[in-house]
Amino acid sequence: MNFQGLAKIEKHQWYIDLAFRNANKAAKELKSQKRAGPNVIKRADLAKVRMVNRTLKRHFDLILTSFPSIDSLPEFYQELLRATLDYAMLKKSLGAVSWASKKIDFFSESFDRKIRRCQEFKRMTSYSREYHGRIASVIKQISGALDYLEITRKVMKGYPSVKTKLFTVCIAGFPNVGKTTLLSKLTGSTPEIADYAFTTREINIGYERINNHKVQFIDTPGTLARFNKMNPIEKQAYLAVKYCADMIIFVFDAGDAGYGDDAQFKLLKSLESMGKNMVVYASKTDIAEQNVVSTIQAKLKKSGFEIIYKDPKDLKSNISKQISEQ
Repeated sequence: MNFQGLAKIEKHQWYIDLAFRNANKAAKELKSQKRAGPNVIKRADLAKVRMVNRTLKRHFDLILTSFPSIDSLPEFYQELLRATLDYAMLKKSLGAVSWASKKIDFFSESFDRKIRRCQEFKRMTSYSREYHGRIASVIKQISGALDYLEITRKVMKGYPSVKTKLFTVCIAGFPNVGKTTLLSKLTGSTPEIADYAFTTREINIGYERINNHKVQFIDTPGTLARFNKMNPIEKQAYLAVKYCADMIIFVFDAGDAGYGDDAQFKLLKSLESMGKNMVVYASKTDIAEQNVVSTIQAKLKKSGFEIIYKDPKDLKSNISKQISEQ
């Protein structure tokens, strides 16, 4: 799912100025016509009302239709939204825009009718001023809602484009253990890779066709522990594992990333509790001492992981098997 198409929400005064500017332009064009006729002022005032209504309805309807129906989103995105935004405030803000749209319709119909029936120039002018005041007041009342929706739009544009219906493999482990390198080997993608911790500042996603199935690989940054203390990107990663992963590849660093075996085993056990199919991939075995690798393998086997993968090709074979068993 992609949220890049969400319409930009302007400050409330922008909508007021645009609507009245368009209204004045429409009235001016009507008055400039050679055959404007004796009721040109009434027709000009009616043109203003209708243009204000049309302008505001177009922009407010765009806001309402560009935001997805929250309750119909995949569970991953619903939980991501709740974790990164004020869910109640978002629904309230969308409701406020819907309310304003209906109020604009109501006042437009009411004053359109009054102006059409009016025969006195002064009263007609009074109706026109009153209408403009009512419309401006309605829009001012939703200024806070418009501001919050723009904040929401910016946050949602930063959500990862996860395909929730594809077979999904999440790559997990501590920072700087080789997760992003493994993603590159499995998919051929070229995410940013550097030799320091916390390189991954966003969720990296790659795709590979395995066993005639398109498989989605998600490189999850952070340690995925203590949800309330995670940064927004780590929360995205945790929720991707929880709601999207069909399989987890835990990258166990056999080299020296500075975490130690105990911390890595603790994180491995934490991820096991999510109840996902999990395999272990030992990274940096080419630079680690053989006795260290053997000790790690023995501990992993004791924890129930009989096979510890070292070759991405073998991982792909395992993924193919998992897909065929679905």
